[in-house]
Parts: sequence; structure tokens; C-alpha cells
Amino acid sequence: MSSLLSGTKIAVLGGDDRELILISELVKRGAILKVAGFPSSKLCDGASAVNSVEDACREAKVVILPLPGTSLEGIIRAVYAEGELKLSEKAIDVLAENALVIIGSARPFLREWVGRYKLRLLEIAEMNDIAIMNSIPTAEGAIQIAMEESKITIHGSRSLIVGFGRIAITLARTLKALGSDVTVVARDEGQMARAYEMGCKRAGYSELAEAIRHSDFVFNTVPSMVINRNVLKKAQSEALIIDLATQPGGTDFEAANEYGFKAILAPGLPGKVAPISAGKILAEVVPRLIIKELAKMGQNLVLE
Repeated sequence: MSSLLSGTKIAVLGGDDRELILISELVKRGAILKVAGFPSSKLCDGASAVNSVEDACREAKVVILPLPGTSLEGIIRAVYAEGELKLSEKAIDVLAENALVIIGSARPFLREWVGRYKLRLLEIAEMNDIAIMNSIPTAEGAIQIAMEESKITIHGSRSLIVGFGRIAITLARTLKALGSDVTVVARDEGQMARAYEMGCKRAGYSELAEAIRHSDFVFNTVPSMVINRNVLKKAQSEALIIDLATQPGGTDFEAANEYGFKAILAPGLPGKVAPISAGKILAEVVPRLIIKELAKMGQNLVLE
């Protein structure tokens, strides 16, 4: 196997089972891994568990944070950590010069630190390599929730999908294949054309309230308040709402509860419903991105 990353110091901060698969792949490629947020018993041979974020980051050329990123306070999602894992400016300060910071989506404070310390930031959540591949477990997970939470079959049901990006396209195709009558709500003319090509019904946002009136399942992918109180008033009583958008989602959950609807916020499904498949996606894409970025920075990467 090529060892393009041989000797490269990489810090992995938090995450879940997806990161464990990524860590294993990076070790196979010869990288030196220090990991915070996982017990040593979870790590493969060749990766070292450390006690703090600062210890992991010290002199690291690359630091990898989870796709969900951090909270506004810098808290890192770390399902196996015994305590709270927090990204601090001190950790950023001890990274190697011109280090590469990889994260799903960065908060403003991290962008500021990256600029201040002259580092490189790579936000990967919206990259096609990641987003399109992750749309598969997201769509399957959403449909799994629909099956578990509803008393009707997908076949013969009426599904409404709000937004028509990468996740929504995969979801619409899968729902259609299972026999659901799918309506897509979108603004972009190209998205509307694609929905038509796929055999879906189409509606604009001005028609959302009318479209929801006839829907058994409502899947939202828009990270802004689109399924609001006025829209919910029009929904049928047995409608199930599954919000796949980034927290806090695009549904008025307070109004949904008030009206008696079952509304579920379900971001980050790949790591929950198919962590191995989602981990393999990271293991395939992230090492390639690291090699590409380090090459841009002039680091010598040799092939053994």
C-alpha cells in the first residue's frame, strides 16, 4: 500500500464509530495518530489515546473534527468521551505551522482562529464526495424512521419532500421505488425540472400549505423555518413529520406538539443508522483530501 501519509502527525478529536473506521485507515497509510475522546480500548493498534484536546493537537499537521462540528461554545461531539470535549484556542495554538483543520462545518470562532494562526480550513460536509455518498444512509434512515413511527406502509403513501438538494433527491428516488406518491417543494427551476424527470409531483413554497394537506409523510431538508405554524394548520392529523435539516431544523416543533403531530428532528442519520457505511465514506474521502491539501502546502509526500 502507498504510504503518502507516512509520518504525518494527525489529531482526531471526538466523533463516533465513523471516526474509528477513519482512524484505522489513516494508521494503515502510515500516519501518526493521536486521538482525544475515545478510550484506548476502542482504537486500533498504531493510534494513541490522549487525555486532552491540547495533547492531541500538539505539533499535529492535520486535525480532524467530526462532521457535526462543534457547538457555539466549542463542545465537540464525542460519544465515547468520559467527559466534555472542548475545542479551545490553546489547542489551535499548539498545532504545527500551517496545519490543516478538517471539519464538517466550522463555527465563526473557529474560522477566526484559523485566520489568526494562519492555518488552512477545510469544511467537508457540503462537498459532493461526502454529501452525495452520505445522502444514501440519510435517506435509508429517514425511511426507517417513517416505517417505525407510522401505521401505514410506504407503498401507496403520499410523501412530501421540502427542499430538493442532494439528500432530498436520493430520498425521493428511494421513496418512489418503494411505491410512494412523492411531491417535491422547491424554488429552483432546475430542481423542479429534475423532480419532474424523476416522476415526482411539484409545488412551490407558496403551495406548501396546500401540499401538506394531502401528505402522510413530510420530510424537510431545509435548515430554515419552512414548516411553520400556518403550514402545520393545514396538515392532516395523522401526518408524520421527519426533519432532516441541521439543528434546530426547519419545523416549528412547538406548534407541531401543540397541534398533536408527531414531529421528529433527525439530523446526522448516517452515523446513527449506518456508522460502518458512513465511516467507510470518510475513510475513502478524507485521506485523499489530506494528501491533496498537504501537497498544495508543499509538504513532501513520498510513495514507498
